[in-house]
Amino acid sequence: MTKPMRFANILIIKPSALGDVVHALPVLTALRNRFADAKITWMIRREFAPLLDCVPGLDERLLFERKQLGRWYTGQGLTAMRSLIEQLRTANYDLILDLQGLLRTALLGWLSGCPTRVGMANAREGAPLFYTHRVKPPAGSLHMVDRYRTLLEAIGIETFDPRNPLRPPAKAAEYASVMLNEAGLTPGRFAVLIAGSAHPSKCWPTERFAAVAEKLAKQYGLKIAAVGTAGEKKIVSTIQQACAVPIADFCGRTSIPQLAALLTQAGLVVSNDTGPGHIAAAIGVPTVLIFGPTNPAWVAPYGRPETVVAIEPNNRGTSVRSHNPKHRIDHISISMVMDAVAGQLHSVGGRQ
Repeated sequence: MTKPMRFANILIIKPSALGDVVHALPVLTALRNRFADAKITWMIRREFAPLLDCVPGLDERLLFERKQLGRWYTGQGLTAMRSLIEQLRTANYDLILDLQGLLRTALLGWLSGCPTRVGMANAREGAPLFYTHRVKPPAGSLHMVDRYRTLLEAIGIETFDPRNPLRPPAKAAEYASVMLNEAGLTPGRFAVLIAGSAHPSKCWPTERFAAVAEKLAKQYGLKIAAVGTAGEKKIVSTIQQACAVPIADFCGRTSIPQLAALLTQAGLVVSNDTGPGHIAAAIGVPTVLIFGPTNPAWVAPYGRPETVVAIEPNNRGTSVRSHNPKHRIDHISISMVMDAVAGQLHSVGGRQ
């Protein structure tokens, strides 16, 4: 399937995770540019759906209720599954792109009855059995963005811009501006720390975040803020207690669009390899992402190698996750992070 084709009703399946959804956003742009009049729907988990408020070109969201669907064997789970399948079948999609590449997402595509279901030939858990079109991975690249590019090429889309079109809504930008003003933070003159993650193996030690905060304040004159979920306030509190400079705590105070708007105004973001950090990189803010076991070759900010701090970022083979102890995140030093900061903020430092 290489010749140009026409589709009028398209479903993108990419429920999670937040950073992975960020990487997938250029697919929406490419589809909208190629099929200007098509209806485009995105299947996404409820908690990540607000990110789609920050991108143009989407017509509808189809919520993937993971907590309910994960318990499909219960009464509530069965009801949720039947409802989702009914929505899929009645929507009459003529193209489904399965960007998640798992058995459950491939099965949902098959159950929809859609005649054209596209996914990677090496997708996991037997998912390719349920695709009508199985696309070989790109030669010479592991990155998810390049895999998405090959899926689009398979349906005749040759024009693809890997940049992420994140544009926080005006109301979100207004909220962020008020919050920053109340905290005494000037746009472009503060750094944001993102020290939490859903995975402990992705969390750089808090005392090192504290040390970086002090160095950013001393060397670059930046004030410091921290963002995260409400449940990550304890992490920020630990950093505050270990830090000699004040840190404004915004944990639990922003929706995803409001977070994106706040990050847009930051002068620098220092983050674990987590969704909000990838949002910052996609926006184009100077960003330092600290990688542990996850292989940056798969999910690092596309085309922005300067954002990555990792042990052997370009020499980890083809696995998504490394089990080599030397790739643990606690082997990343403070000096490695500050070297990456200096590479991006040399012009800021020159003004001090």
